[in-house]
Amino acid sequence: MTTAREWEFAGVRGAVTARVWAAGRPRYVAVLSHGYGEHLGRYQHVAETLVRHGATVCGPDHMGHGRSAGERVLIEDVDEVVADLHTVVESAVTDLPDLPVVLVGHSMGGLIAARYAQLYPGVLAALVLSGPVLGRWDALSVLLGMDEIPDIPIDTETLSRDPGVGKAYAEDPLIWHGPFKRPTLEALDTAMRRIAEHGPLGDLPTFWAHGADDRLVPLEGTRAGIEAIRGADLTEKVYPEARHEIFNEINRDEVLADVTAFIDRVLP
Repeated sequence: MTTAREWEFAGVRGAVTARVWAAGRPRYVAVLSHGYGEHLGRYQHVAETLVRHGATVCGPDHMGHGRSAGERVLIEDVDEVVADLHTVVESAVTDLPDLPVVLVGHSMGGLIAARYAQLYPGVLAALVLSGPVLGRWDALSVLLGMDEIPDIPIDTETLSRDPGVGKAYAEDPLIWHGPFKRPTLEALDTAMRRIAEHGPLGDLPTFWAHGADDRLVPLEGTRAGIEAIRGADLTEKVYPEARHEIFNEINRDEVLADVTAFIDRVLP
């Protein structure tokens, strides 16, 4: 087991906790961007896979998430989260100059990752998007149309076909189990529009992976967002019957093997 080193920095809106899983002789840097309500600690197995593949892996708990400061799950501008993510990238590049950087984002973290690629062109060697919140997210529109956002927890069965994943999620004290907050929903909506308006990612190699049975961030809504940003090198993989958290699905080994195979193809 690869042990993560934690460090802390002054983020846009308070202290941000980040993690680093170091490889002995890394050939690239992999940066992880986690999803809404969760934290980077849930990506230990992803980090270990990437370390074995030759990466030093790092990433933050986004503001208001996990061990980072801030009101829980409150995000008022996704570009501020992107700025915090860039601090992590800059730290990694300072420590490991000349290594290519691969950004891996899941769900809301995929939205953050796509926006990062737009705001910091030329920094990334590759982009991996897992079930990203892009394009059209009908649940977001429904919630924003309500006078009062209901306090309904996520149905953990929608995360993965592995029941252990849902059980661990429900029992994790660092995960937010309360309702969405309106400013966060508005920030996500604004970010989705900004990303679509900004347009294609040029020649940045991008791997989009999605579960066919993703009921939290449905495939077809995201497809519209991918079409808006797709550049010259887009690889798409849809996993039959897989749900939202494809890195935690029963075929997680297949998913991670596809990610590392994509990285092998695109890195110099």
